[in-house]
Amino acid sequence: MQQKKIPTKKENYRKTLELTSIGLTLPSSIAIGLFLGYYLDKWFGTKPWLLIIFLLFGIASGIISLIRGVNKYKEN
Repeated sequence: MQQKKIPTKKENYRKTLELTSIGLTLPSSIAIGLFLGYYLDKWFGTKPWLLIIFLLFGIASGIISLIRGVNKYKEN
């Protein structure tokens, strides 16, 4: 039987920071999609179509990044 390694303080901080970054991935992706869509709509005058499209891209990107981050964390 293998003994479990007790994590050090530094390892605990690293894992906490990784989880925090995973938690911020989804809202930041959505915000970037919203702002980009909003300003492109203003520039091209296509209100609200580009906003909706880029919001959906932001949501999809955030979910994909969130899944990748969680899977990476589960491997460790």
